Formats: sequence, structure tokens, C-alpha cells
Amino acid sequence: MNNLSTSEQLTYSTVRIECEYNDGTSGTGTGFFFQFLLDDTTGTHVPVVITNKHIVSGSTKGRLIITKANANNEPLDTQHFQVSFNNFENFWRKHPDGDVDLCAMPIAPFINEANDRGERLFYIPLDKSLIPSNEQLADLSALEEILMIGYPNGIWDHVNNKPILRKGITATHPNFDYCGKKEIMIDAACFPGSSGSPVFIYNEGGYRDKRGNMYMGASRVILLGALYAGPQHTAQGDIQIVNVPTGQRPIALSRIPNNLGLVIKAERITELEQLFK
Repeated sequence: MNNLSTSEQLTYSTVRIECEYNDGTSGTGTGFFFQFLLDDTTGTHVPVVITNKHIVSGSTKGRLIITKANANNEPLDTQHFQVSFNNFENFWRKHPDGDVDLCAMPIAPFINEANDRGERLFYIPLDKSLIPSNEQLADLSALEEILMIGYPNGIWDHVNNKPILRKGITATHPNFDYCGKKEIMIDAACFPGSSGSPVFIYNEGGYRDKRGNMYMGASRVILLGALYAGPQHTAQGDIQIVNVPTGQRPIALSRIPNNLGLVIKAERITELEQLFK
């Protein structure tokens, strides 16, 4: 892992989620690996995959595809471990607030399953250290460069099990709660399949703070949150907030995306931790 750049490491933080639904359709979405620390004293942690509730809602079958590792814990990019589920929706623990489109699934069982088969898995989980503090948020500018990682329209590098990286900017200030909710707006191409994508402030090799100070040679990675929805225009000219659909599922032609996306703030991810204690 020491040979991997920061952006390369981030490509191992996501996982493609494939679903079959009870209405006979199928779709894809994005999940990301996260590590909850349950006990500071013992260092006990729980590895999970986090995504949106609407991705797994109504799913009867599901599949995750994870890269394998060699004995030195180096990624074997063209070798993949597939985990398939029946009653897929039941494996996810959902955020207790019905308005928060987040859920998490513990992955220790299939990590152990892989170990029992003599196989190792390679993934790089995100953790609380990437979630900005109030002080960090207050130090951000209204306009920041962002990186979104996922599987837009179900597109991915299936040979190397790699997601798609897309850049954009913040459309609202990360320190403010957009319309009073723990959300921000981003300006990026938010296509079906991008639901659940982690969104980062990402600067490699230098960045400028809100006071104009330059940090040459320094890199910065801040987890802003997870994409879940976006405003769309209807044929009647109205604007509606619509969940970003899963790839391959039918999309209403009367709704036109406008390349804006709503991101659930990362602080809400930590609220899922209580579901595992």
C-alpha cells in the first residue's frame, strides 16, 4: 500500500453494489467501506459498507465485488471475490431517521468466509479521521474542488474492479446546512448508479485556504459525505428533489437532471455507529 498514491488508495474505498428488485428490475449503486471504532480502549472496530437506503430498498438479491489480496496484502486487481445475498435488504441496518438516506452492512462475516477459503480481501476503509470537525468546516471556502467516486450508469472497469473518478465543485458552502438539513449541494455529473458515492474535498500537491494562504506540496482529503439525490426539472418546468436512481433502472423521461447533487453530510455517517454497539 505504500506504493499507492492517495487517489489510488481512494479507488479501493468503494464497492459496486448490484441488486435485483421485487418488481423484476435490476440496478447498480455505489457503497463505500467504513470502519467504526466501538471501543477506544480495546481498539475494537467494525468494518461496514455504507450506501443509501433507496439503493437496497425492495432488493431481493444482491452482490458485492471485492478485490483480492496476496500474502503481502497487496491488491490483485484482476482477481475478485464475489459475495451474493438473498433477501438482500434484510442485511442492512438503516439510519433510524426516515429522512436520512443512509444504511450500513457489517462485512466481517464475508471477510471471515474469504479467510476460511484461504483468500484475502483488499479494501481501504474510510474512518472518522476524514470527517471534518466544526473548525475545519469553518475554515473552508464556499467554492472547493471535490472528488466523487462511484459507478455512474453502472460504468466501471470490470477487469480491474475499479470505480470511476469524477471531479466537480461545491455548489453550496460546506459549513452551512443546505435548506436547514445536514446536506450540501455539489456541482458534478450525478448520474444513475452514483447514489451512495463518497464525496471528498480532494487536493493533491497543494491547496489554498479561505484566507489565500498557499500550502504547496501538501495534500488534503476531507470526506464531505455521500451523494443521494439531486434537483431535476420536470416537463412542466417544476424543480423536484429526486433520489439519484440506481443504474439500469428505468428513469422517467419527464425529469431532466441538471448536474447538481445533494450530499448527506459526513457527520450523519457517525450516527450509524450506534447501530453496531
